[in-house]
Amino acid sequence: MTASEDDGRGGKASSASRFTLKDIADELGISQTAVSFAINDRPGVSAETKRRVKQLAARHGWSPVYAAQALGSSKTMTIGFAPSRSSDVQNETFMLHFMAGLHSSLSRKGYGLLYRPCASLKEETGVYRDWARRKRVDGVILVDLRSDDPRPAMLKELGVAAVLAGGPDAYDLVPSLSIDDSRTMETILDHLSLLGHTRIAYISGDPALDYSKEREKTFLRFAEQRHLESARVEFTDFDTDKAVELTQRFLASSQPPTAFIYETEILAASSLRSITEILVAKSALANGEDASRRYPFNLPAIVSFEDSFICEASYPSITAVHRDAGEYGAKVANLLLKLLAGEQVSGNRKILTPRLIIRESTKNRVA
Repeated sequence: MTASEDDGRGGKASSASRFTLKDIADELGISQTAVSFAINDRPGVSAETKRRVKQLAARHGWSPVYAAQALGSSKTMTIGFAPSRSSDVQNETFMLHFMAGLHSSLSRKGYGLLYRPCASLKEETGVYRDWARRKRVDGVILVDLRSDDPRPAMLKELGVAAVLAGGPDAYDLVPSLSIDDSRTMETILDHLSLLGHTRIAYISGDPALDYSKEREKTFLRFAEQRHLESARVEFTDFDTDKAVELTQRFLASSQPPTAFIYETEILAASSLRSITEILVAKSALANGEDASRRYPFNLPAIVSFEDSFICEASYPSITAVHRDAGEYGAKVANLLLKLLAGEQVSGNRKILTPRLIIRESTKNRVA
């Protein structure tokens, strides 16, 4: 048998030592079944036993053969992620950092992340059915919970382990971790209110998403309680052209908003450019000046629900809600890993209360 030859028990054996699972079991005085459970992180053995088994295996240079390990444990060591988004995920800084966080936690446990973007909810559910039929993944991560969302019940029926980033799931079919969007919206509105803004527009994303509805609900409740002069909500499906069009329409009204809240930094930055062009043109026309040589400082306040380098690089820089998307992704992945390890996980936990990073776009008070 060569140095890279399979030892017949799911490991690589060197020609010198030929160390096997049986050798580990004999040396530690436990059964081969216990060793197998420990190596594959399956329930049934203590954390101390797992530690001793892995420590001994590492000392002798033993490592599992992926194919044999998967065959023996019915594991693929793969986690599926198939979000259906109305916008391009590649343009969403939050989602990219979230996926990096998922990968960092999963890879430490030997899992890979299978990313399969979908164009619709129908396509996404079809992917889950295909994965379940082919036993392609050990579990999946869900995002963007919707009203009457069919995915939690479907995955439960298919027997596919799942956790939800967001939520909670109304029927508690999948455990979830969510960010407190209601409190975040209140923080933004408190900030704008203290600056004297009473006419505020909220340019949102997809009306079918639970978190968008929660933010809208909080926004309208705040407007009623604080007796705002006007509080307008419009949905864009994350389309930047639509956000720009809505912003221009609002600014052209007789009583334009003095502050705008946008769902993402992309919508905010695109609209900021539009606002700047409009106000430069108005100012230049009123004063008989060249619009290309002026920059207005009477811009309405702007806040983004997502933060990235775009918000820092814009001029004026954009006040934004900062959430550590990488940490959030890591925590969601850890929740799924606990579920796969047989631990009891249920219900919804709210984590990572975001911070409002105040920048130039909301530094000035209303005149």
